[in-house]
Amino acid sequence: MASRPLSDHGTGPAVECRDLVVRYGSVTAVDGLSFTAEAGQVLAVLGPNGAGKTSTVETLEGYRRPAEGIVRVLGWDPVADHRSVVSRIGVMLQRGGVYPTMAPRQVLRLFSHYFDDPEDPDALLDVVRLRPVASTPWKRLSGGEQQRLSLALALVGKPAVLFLDEPTAGVDPEGRLAIRQIVAEQRDRGCCVVLTTHELAEAERLADDVLIVAHGRQAARGSPRSLARRATDPAISFHAPARLDLASLAAAAGTSVDEVSEPEPGHFRIRGAPTPTRVAALTGWLAEQNVPMSDLQTSGASLEEAYLQVIAEADR
Repeated sequence: MASRPLSDHGTGPAVECRDLVVRYGSVTAVDGLSFTAEAGQVLAVLGPNGAGKTSTVETLEGYRRPAEGIVRVLGWDPVADHRSVVSRIGVMLQRGGVYPTMAPRQVLRLFSHYFDDPEDPDALLDVVRLRPVASTPWKRLSGGEQQRLSLALALVGKPAVLFLDEPTAGVDPEGRLAIRQIVAEQRDRGCCVVLTTHELAEAERLADDVLIVAHGRQAARGSPRSLARRATDPAISFHAPARLDLASLAAAAGTSVDEVSEPEPGHFRIRGAPTPTRVAALTGWLAEQNVPMSDLQTSGASLEEAYLQVIAEADR
C-alpha cells in the first residue's frame, strides 16, 4: 500500500523537501535543506562542487534514502512509492546511461516500451534535432549529441517532473537553443523542471527560481532578477587571463588593492563606482599590457555576481 502523501496529488507542490539530511558515514552532505518546486516552474539548483546538489536530487529521484527529513515528489515518497514516482518523472544524466553500440532511434524505441503512454520516438528525434544521426551508435555521437539524446530519453515518458543534470554542458550553440526551447515547452505544459548546473548564464536564461546551496544548506533562494539585486555594490567586473597582478590592476583603476579581487580564476571584480574615467583607465591599461578582456560589466546586477557573493558569504 502506498504511503500517505504530504499533499494531495495534483494540488500541492510537485517537489517537497523538508529538513532533508543526507549523510555518507560521518560526512553530512545535506544539512537540513527545505524547499518546494511547483508544477509549471523551472527551479535551478546552484552551488559549488560538494555543496550537496547531487545528493539532494538523487534523494528526490528515490536513489538515496534520507538520514533525516522528508521528501515528496508529486505527493509520493520516492523510496516507499518508487514505482509510482519513476513512472511520472524524467531523469537526464550528464553522462552515460546508454549502451555504446545502440543508436538514438533504437534506444528511444526501447525506452518508450517502459511507459503506458510514451512520446513518439521518431517525433522526439526531431524535437532534439537528432534525426540526421538517428542510426549512429551512441559511442560515435558528439558530446552535444549525446546530451540531447539523454534529454530525449528523459522526455519519452511525458514526465510531470523533469530532473536535468548539467543539460547544456558540452552542447554547441544550436543545441543550447534547442534545449532552452524544450525546457520552456515543458514548463508551459505544466511540467516541474529541476535542473543543476554550473553554467550561471544558462541558469539565468532558463530558471524561474534559483536555489543556491552551500555546505549542504540553503544559502539563498529567489528569482534570477531578485537574486541579482543582492549584488548591489557598484563594481566593474570582467574576464581576462587568470592571475593578473592585482596591485597593478588597482593602480590602473585608481583604487586600493583591497577593492580588487579575483573570485574565480580569470574573473576580476573592482569595487567602486564604474565611472567613465575609471572604465577608460582600466581598459587602457589592459590594452597597454596586451591583455584580452571579455564580459565587461559595469554593475553587479547579474546572477553570476549574486552567486559569487552568496558563496563568499557562506564560506566565511
